[in-house]
Amino acid sequence: MIKVHGIVNCDTVRKARAWLDQRGVDYEFVDFRKVPPSRAALARWCGAQGWETLVNRRGTTWRRLDAADQARVVDAPSAIEALLAHPSAIKRPVVEAGATVVVGFDPVDWERRFSSRR
Repeated sequence: MIKVHGIVNCDTVRKARAWLDQRGVDYEFVDFRKVPPSRAALARWCGAQGWETLVNRRGTTWRRLDAADQARVVDAPSAIEALLAHPSAIKRPVVEAGATVVVGFDPVDWERRFSSRR
């Protein structure tokens, strides 16, 4: 089963979910606001994609953080701490499909990865 983690009102998450729906791909949606990711999930995602990929430095949540808080994010452990405190700063969506973790939505990449999961 594919799990899509994100925020309901995020435009990128909406596009990703619409893409999956249009192709009849079964998935479970997990809203960060209702079910924040655990430390173990964040560690797994960082291990698979790198902490730099997981931190959404272009998003509103990140930009609203104090400069000192931003400066403390320098490696996976510090990124995990920041993302536990501010799950909205996670780049979205995060998709888990078995052992595969994908961060962000790229229709070309997703076509290759997920089209066969109908």
